[in-house]
Amino acid sequence: MTAVATPSGAARLGSPAEVVEGLAAVGYLADEHIGTVVYLAERLGKPILVEGPAGTGKTELAKSVAALLSARLVRLQCYEGLDEAKALYEWNYRKQLLRIQVERAEESGGEGARGWRELEQDIFSEEFLLERPLLEAIRATDPVVLLIDEVDRIELETEALLLEVLSDYQVSIPELGTVRARQIPMVVLTSNDTRELSEALKRRCLYLYLGYPSVERERAIVLAKVPGIEHRLADEVVRVVRSLREMELEKHPSVSETLDWARSLVLLGIERVDTSVTESTLHLLLKYRADIEKVSAELATRAPGTSGAGTSSPR
Repeated sequence: MTAVATPSGAARLGSPAEVVEGLAAVGYLADEHIGTVVYLAERLGKPILVEGPAGTGKTELAKSVAALLSARLVRLQCYEGLDEAKALYEWNYRKQLLRIQVERAEESGGEGARGWRELEQDIFSEEFLLERPLLEAIRATDPVVLLIDEVDRIELETEALLLEVLSDYQVSIPELGTVRARQIPMVVLTSNDTRELSEALKRRCLYLYLGYPSVERERAIVLAKVPGIEHRLADEVVRVVRSLREMELEKHPSVSETLDWARSLVLLGIERVDTSVTESTLHLLLKYRADIEKVSAELATRAPGTSGAGTSSPR
């Protein structure tokens, strides 16, 4: 892949086709649409909002882009209750308190005391600042990819915190002033689409939807990620998984679960996927008891030994 160096030292992406080629080289099989969005995001300096079901490769895309750009990955894992202190920065209160106690001890010992304003300037200095992922990415001097993972899990108030960072790539710290980015980081936000994100956040991003891959692409992923698997077994695996995704289940198998299943079959020395094999290993694909019981009941209607990869797959 052709890359052009930028002043910050990061690799520049030459074209969407080269992005696809480069991602494949680091183990991520992307299509033309993914390559185009990643290319434009890097060139325009805009974040990417990647939405889709859990386990479709959203987080892995960010990791692969970091590898492609030879950049450091900075990850903010979102969760309900995430606040500014955990996302942006906080002060080392224990260390500040210790410094105040030392000052008081020196004062009582007759060694002279500083005024409160001087002490305040001391304890609210860089020495006492604890960087969290957002501030770390903003202040980085080396190339970074900032991954804001599962952004749909945070509250609207915390989502608003991201707007200043993604709008101007700067952070306001009352005690220190405004910290502006020394370089624009590559930003990838992922969402499992559990709630609607604000229009303000969406406007600042390029949008990419990652659904379940086609049979052909998922087969290529399995062949690339599962050492020693035969083409025929890989084809049967992805066709069974596709049939399960067409059923009304609590949770459909993700790509990562497809890979786990394929690796397990190889380790077990299984060369063909039939009904009995599928039923005995359903727990590797389905994570809800009701789903397992539903699929097992469907499989029980088949004759023993029936292939699980044909047109009679469970529906």
